Amino acid sequence: MSRYSLLFTASAAMLAIQPAIAQDSAALPGPGEPELTTQTASSGGPLDPAQEKLRFDSADLNFEIFPERQAIAGVATLEFTAKAATDRLVIDLDRNLPVSAISIDGAALPESAWSNPEGRMTVMLPEPLAAGESVSAQITYAGQPHVAIRAPWNGGFVWAETPDGKPWVATAVQMQGCDIFWPCIDYPTYEPDFVDLHITVPEGLGAPSNGVLTGVDTLPDGRTTWNWHAENPTLYGVALNIGPYEEISGSYQSRYGNEIPMHFWHLARDDDKPQQLFAEFAPTLDFFESVIGPYPFASQKLGVVETEHKGMEHQSINAYGNHYAKTADGFDDLFQHEFAHEWFANQLTVPNWDDFWLHEGTGSYMQPLYGEWREGHARYIKMMLDMRPGIRNQHPIVSGTPQSASDVYYDGPSGDIYSKGAWVLHTLRGLIGDEAFFDSLRLAIYGRTDPEPGNFEPLYRTTPEYIAFVNQEAGGNYQWFFDVYLYSAALPELVQSRDGDTLTFTWRTEGDKPFPMPVDILVDGEAMTLPMTDGTTTITAAEEAHIVIDPQSKILMQSDQVDAFQTYMFERMRARANGGN
Repeated sequence: MSRYSLLFTASAAMLAIQPAIAQDSAALPGPGEPELTTQTASSGGPLDPAQEKLRFDSADLNFEIFPERQAIAGVATLEFTAKAATDRLVIDLDRNLPVSAISIDGAALPESAWSNPEGRMTVMLPEPLAAGESVSAQITYAGQPHVAIRAPWNGGFVWAETPDGKPWVATAVQMQGCDIFWPCIDYPTYEPDFVDLHITVPEGLGAPSNGVLTGVDTLPDGRTTWNWHAENPTLYGVALNIGPYEEISGSYQSRYGNEIPMHFWHLARDDDKPQQLFAEFAPTLDFFESVIGPYPFASQKLGVVETEHKGMEHQSINAYGNHYAKTADGFDDLFQHEFAHEWFANQLTVPNWDDFWLHEGTGSYMQPLYGEWREGHARYIKMMLDMRPGIRNQHPIVSGTPQSASDVYYDGPSGDIYSKGAWVLHTLRGLIGDEAFFDSLRLAIYGRTDPEPGNFEPLYRTTPEYIAFVNQEAGGNYQWFFDVYLYSAALPELVQSRDGDTLTFTWRTEGDKPFPMPVDILVDGEAMTLPMTDGTTTITAAEEAHIVIDPQSKILMQSDQVDAFQTYMFERMRARANGGN
């Protein structure tokens, strides 16, 4: 997901300090629409016991979009395999999309066979399923889907118009989940092997979506049906995009020898800004493939579609609504961030939202890393320092217990999964070195340190698994590092005390957790490293000596100046809210 209301820049400090995603409730209704149930409003909550007995194999999704009345009609054919005997299917679908018919393996069910009071639909099977047996459920439904309150942070359908008044429609459902507009099991580990999409739209509109375009059918009245085949899509990454799009396309010759199709669907313009953004696709691909590893969805495409909302990592069809903004860093950081999620969200997917930082922290770290690849270390450090004041430290990044997406995003660490997560990776890289850092990252992403096209598959990864990869590649036990940075809210504080010419440095941590983090310092310009083996080190330094702590900004730690700045910004916000200056 886009991070740009969350992270600090000089022009957006106030948004960084108080994330704009904050809402009283994830289920707030849009004007004139029914409220979402708690079940539908949050993605990745506890599974129903009957859902745990199923494997979600595939989905064939037929949609017709009616922009003039902000409605959809759908027919979803879902294939499941029973992992244990069951007499029912439990499928998530917003109750505001009434189901008119269900058939099981081609046989129609009576209406009494299903009920959907809270957005978790129970379908009683005509015959029980034994373990290992498969079943096909076809579900026909229609209605007005939930309208996004503030996409993508509080999402749903975005019904908009282009500047010349034509329909411009998109979905953005990471927080609420797939069940906002299609029946699914709304839990990260229930990604199907593939999804086929058939999207029927009014005449003159296109419907770019996930995966590979298998054909466009033109109906007698001028409507068109766009057919797509997507392999291993994330559930919230299945996306609808409808508009009068123009397309720029090309291909990238990968350093791994394969050719990657590139497509950008954009609104018509009188300037060449779409072409300028498209020109960034190939060098961005080259960065990721040279520094991280092969593009995971090369057999499908690198796809981007212009949307009215800011952005979202919809697998192979990333949403882009950054208005072709320029930055001093020399590249479109929103495009780069959403593209990073092809590795960190779509290839590596968390099995539970408690590990959300593995998507967003790594995705955010890729922007300064790209800056370093393009221009060198000064650009990298500048971009890291820009993020630093946005870290709030009000909740641990990882709780160690299962969480829904909204638990983390609305009620938990929120923006810290981006900026603090990126700084954790920056500090870790400085601690263990580039070889161990990037190899542990590749193990998490690909399951191997020598990835090539065809020798890896999408993976689920947890924070403990990532820590194990770090320990393996760095040759030590770094649990202490993650205990302080991920499982504690407060940052470590480096405390100095002096007795004459004797200067002592001691790490202070939440809960007095061990933290043997070495620290570079300058003493009157002379560099030295404090080992801090037991969390403390004493040196001899004259009282008048000039001491600079961590001169290369390698370590994420408590900072009086950042704390003072944040307090100042809060006070300004409060004053402005009360009518002051």
